[in-house]
Amino acid sequence: MAEKDKTYRIFISAAEPSADAHCAGLITALQKRGYDIEFVGVGGPKMASVGCRLLESTTGKAAMIYNAFKQVLHYYGLIRRIRSFFKNNKVDLVIVCDSPSFNFHVAKAAKSANIKTIFYVAPQLWAWAGWRIGKLRKYCDKLCCILPFEQDWFCQRGVEAVFVGNPLFDEVYPVRDPTEKVSNGAKEKVSNGVNIDLAGPVRNSKHAKHIQQETNISNGAAHRRNYADFKPTNARIAFMPGSRNAEINSLWLPMQQIAIRLKQKYPEVTFTTVAVDAEREQILKEKQIPGFECKFSIGSVNETAGSVDFAIVASGSATLEVTAAGCRMVIMYQSSRILWHLIGRWLVKSKYLSLVNILSDKELVPEFMPYFTSIDPIVETIEHLLKDSDRLTQISGELIKLTEPLARKNASEQVAELIVEMLH
Repeated sequence: MAEKDKTYRIFISAAEPSADAHCAGLITALQKRGYDIEFVGVGGPKMASVGCRLLESTTGKAAMIYNAFKQVLHYYGLIRRIRSFFKNNKVDLVIVCDSPSFNFHVAKAAKSANIKTIFYVAPQLWAWAGWRIGKLRKYCDKLCCILPFEQDWFCQRGVEAVFVGNPLFDEVYPVRDPTEKVSNGAKEKVSNGVNIDLAGPVRNSKHAKHIQQETNISNGAAHRRNYADFKPTNARIAFMPGSRNAEINSLWLPMQQIAIRLKQKYPEVTFTTVAVDAEREQILKEKQIPGFECKFSIGSVNETAGSVDFAIVASGSATLEVTAAGCRMVIMYQSSRILWHLIGRWLVKSKYLSLVNILSDKELVPEFMPYFTSIDPIVETIEHLLKDSDRLTQISGELIKLTEPLARKNASEQVAELIVEMLH
């Protein structure tokens, strides 16, 4: 257990915007506990805004597997800097968040310096690259899992793992005063004939003091929808092309082409595009094609999903935020056709590729993964779904139910407690 009168130094490694947000929430949770902790690491603006001293900003350079090779030299140099920092500075604990291709190297450097390491967000070895489990056992002192089934999977393979909840929902379902009055049947009538139930999960306002504490979920999760009076002719559709430059480069053009096709059939349809930050918003605007018009919103995945009728989403963590809003979607992830057939399809062991379908163990939402060139199947699927109001209502309820186990714990608070226990 950490001591109140001792100064600690924690090194945090986050290589992409979502990890930057998760770690910022974790830093805030630790700061509230009153310990004297210096935070240093690599990450992004959100970590810096809560007091983490950054050796380098990394979130703008995050890339997916097929584009990562361009970053090898840069990241090799950064790993050397981190290794040197561990050698020349006392570090009490290292926290690596997501991005295993980079963070395994950080964890290895920490192990060489005899520093305990927490993995915050488990690498998805259950889906692919399972041979790396030995490396994880070697370099990881505690694994914080954000999907319910992961704890047992990793524990059975000799990794000390614990399910901490999903940090995405720390903001989606913020801690709320239990004395706050919320009508169980509160509903807001939104445009286009969709009723949304606003009675959502309620969390205890007193932060967790023990790792076992869980939040309370109300019977009707947020944003339950009834599409009975929905009309596809004036549907509101959201595009979420991802946070990585590689995703934007590969998905933004076909998403716009899909929008133009839908607009031709439904002239009154409107579009909103979510950018993770102002930098990505500018990139999206620069790549906007003639004939496509939309409203842009920054960092509002769950809020936007809660206000539209349908979403087209890049594969990744954003799909869970859309799921929590009960918003029907299709999921896209573009890959190199050659690399997929030569390597990808042999590496991936999971029956489904999107987190939503993996958690539900069925194709709850259509996934075009990998997507190669033609948008025709995607457009046809969307048009079919928009015409089936009963199915839209049914799936909306199933999506919300799927995320309830993920939202029962506040991940930042849970991980903060683990860290306090490890600082001794």
